[in-house]
Amino acid sequence: MVLLIDVGNTNICVVKYDGNNICGKIVRIKTLVERTSDEYYLLLRDMVDLTDVKSVAISSVVPDVTLALKQLFEKYLNIDAIVLGPKVKTGVGIKADNPREVGADLICDAAAITQGEALVIDLGTATKYLYIKNKTLAGVVISPGVNVSIKALVKNTALLPNVDIKVPAKVLGNNTINCMQSGVTYGVASQVDGMIERIKDEVGNMNLRVIATGGLAALIVPLCKHNIEVDELLTLKGLIEIYRRNI
Repeated sequence: MVLLIDVGNTNICVVKYDGNNICGKIVRIKTLVERTSDEYYLLLRDMVDLTDVKSVAISSVVPDVTLALKQLFEKYLNIDAIVLGPKVKTGVGIKADNPREVGADLICDAAAITQGEALVIDLGTATKYLYIKNKTLAGVVISPGVNVSIKALVKNTALLPNVDIKVPAKVLGNNTINCMQSGVTYGVASQVDGMIERIKDEVGNMNLRVIATGGLAALIVPLCKHNIEVDELLTLKGLIEIYRRNI
């Protein structure tokens, strides 16, 4: 078994892969840089059967957690994990002023698009729009995600409360909580629709395939007017493609 790990700023997603298919449900652990490798091991051991794990592949945008996880597998399982980085073969071309600045999550999303042309919208801590063509990450847009928007709103206003992220019944609210929830759900959905139109126009393809992934894709996509596929496993599928190139 291969253990696939995607470390984001909010959550760590863990799932097993048997060489052909992803096995079971994704386990999510809150990302905390303060945790040691021993603490992460105790968490993982209680949530995932590690006894049959022979290889580990890690995509991470949190360096401190990357180090803790790498040490964990070396110490407890005697496994040298494949960590997505400069020396790892990805199969993805990167059109960027400084390719080293491109996050591991973006590279995994691009690696999952094995042919053709697509726009990937990753709805996580940040909302990211990735234009991928012929296995090349050709352009990216990054904007604040839903959780970041809520936190910024609460932090910078004296009277607005922290609220759960839910979709209210109507766009126009009649109380503070519904008004804020509408702003960060319907507001992000409207941004997504608008960015899709602008990107399609810029690349000259009005039939561009659009795929959404990330923890909030299932919440936001139903509010959008465009035809958008949802694939919550897209980043992990890209990590599988990269793993295959490096074993």
